[in-house]
Amino acid sequence: MNDVFKALADPTRREILLMIAEQPCSVNTISDQFNISRPAISKHIKILKDCKLVSMQTDGFDGRQRNCFAQLEALKEVENYLQQLEKFWSTRLDRLGQFLEEDENNQ
Repeated sequence: MNDVFKALADPTRREILLMIAEQPCSVNTISDQFNISRPAISKHIKILKDCKLVSMQTDGFDGRQRNCFAQLEALKEVENYLQQLEKFWSTRLDRLGQFLEEDENNQ
């Protein structure tokens, strides 16, 4: 899960992931959308791929093209973790609210 957080920490990688979540596309198409070099985009995609957030397939029509596909299942563990945090803080804030109400009633 730490790798996923590291991958998503970069705004360019988040944009790439959102882009291919909407529609799979080639590395060249992704590269055209950013004002950085194609090798830099390839490095970002490699990080996303290493975290299993992206998969790559060779294009059936043009064997030189590689298409990127979002693999959002890797985010399930992050979602579960965030739900646990939300539950924890919700409980804490409810307790604080009860404490403040009791304190106000006792004054």
